[in-house]
Amino acid sequence: MAPNILVGSASWTDKTLIDCGRFYPKEAKTAEARLRYYATQFPMVEVDSSYYGMPTPQNAQLWADRTPEGFVFNVKAFRLFTGHSAQPQVLHKDIRQALGPKVARSLYLRDLPAEIQSELWRRFAEALAPLKQAGKLGAVHFQFSPGVLRNREGLAFVEHCVASLPGHLLSVEFRNRTWFEGDHAAKTIEFEERIGVVHTVVDAPQGFANTVPCVWAVTHPALALVRLHGRNRNTWNITHAVSSSSRFNYWYGADELGAMVPEIEHLAGLAQAVHVVFNTNYEDQGQVNARLMRELLVKGK
Repeated sequence: MAPNILVGSASWTDKTLIDCGRFYPKEAKTAEARLRYYATQFPMVEVDSSYYGMPTPQNAQLWADRTPEGFVFNVKAFRLFTGHSAQPQVLHKDIRQALGPKVARSLYLRDLPAEIQSELWRRFAEALAPLKQAGKLGAVHFQFSPGVLRNREGLAFVEHCVASLPGHLLSVEFRNRTWFEGDHAAKTIEFEERIGVVHTVVDAPQGFANTVPCVWAVTHPALALVRLHGRNRNTWNITHAVSSSSRFNYWYGADELGAMVPEIEHLAGLAQAVHVVFNTNYEDQGQVNARLMRELLVKGK
């Protein structure tokens, strides 16, 4: 397998993964032990918890300390930065106090005063610093809300995110088909190249307003990113799921993954690194499929 292709999973702490008992050895009973074990199996991982709540420098330092040299973390951007809403409870206490007692139950970034927006960006960058200083920070991944359309407002919002996190490598993933409909596909790739972000090759169920086609392209010389969400049409838009892992309940077959091998190898010739991330995170699906993909990439070579 090309040495610049790194395969891993989205998260290593999902409850269903731990509860299934198939991936982690029985003695890996702590957060530290599980991360240390994961890092013996894969060279990279995506941090998903940072989407739900702001990460902390303390946790990032622990992640850096518990993984070997060369291990890579991609970190998902906090939900407010991607056009999603958030409840005030997930914000820092002093931020909540600054917003006052009449704050709405659900907030968007645009609802916050400019100085609080700036402070949230500053704290997010501060939380990434330990990983960056250790040389273990890959991309900061922006999985934008389906509400972020390819229009003047949407383009400006993406550019605002880039400007708000200088000095970091950003990857972008869109969840609205307007970004790739008709001639918008070429224009979106050109836009990503112009603002200097990593295009995300997305594998997901097709035919929905909140899915995009799989576009194999490289827009940044440092990295190509492939994220696999599975192809389970029946669960993609369920709203009653207990956890997000229920949406991505899918086993990839060897034929499905094998069809991607030539494309991934082509990306590896265009970018310094390729990250292949399995977001099929129900029980050990992501880890099993990541191992299978790695085997197929070895055979492909």
